[in-house]
Amino acid sequence: MAPDCRFMGFPTFGSEPYLVSIGKHVTISTNVSFITHDGGTWVFRDQPRFERVIKYGRIVVHDNCFIGARAIIMPGVSIGPNAVVAAGSVVTKSVPPNSVVAGVPARSLCTVEEYAENALRATPAYDLRSYQRDKQVELLRVLPMPTAPGSRCEQNSARVSVLHSD
Repeated sequence: MAPDCRFMGFPTFGSEPYLVSIGKHVTISTNVSFITHDGGTWVFRDQPRFERVIKYGRIVVHDNCFIGARAIIMPGVSIGPNAVVAAGSVVTKSVPPNSVVAGVPARSLCTVEEYAENALRATPAYDLRSYQRDKQVELLRVLPMPTAPGSRCEQNSARVSVLHSD
């Protein structure tokens, strides 16, 4: 693992951590699990025909990736480079470079460039100095309070969000 990686908490590397490779400039959020083997073979390994069955797979996280909280990365998967895995995703297939994936199982949502443009459009107007001085105060000032489901405010907000989702 490169020195410029960030772990937000400690991920679970399972019983074969040596099968996981992590590139440069990678962030791994809290409670991410790397699963390098299929433990389901346990149910039939006591049968002579299957006693030597093993199912393992390497996991490679390439440079400049972000893996969101509680994501699960399955055996034999390669991520990135320049990829984003959304929180709670279950990654069962390799993630193409420069893409954002989400879901169970994870599916491609957009390119990283599209994600960046959407994030820029959704960024509220905030005062940089205030943010640097006291992030909590500035975020509470600029971020709207969520509204109750079905309220008129929520309906108007949803209409605006649709305009920004490409």
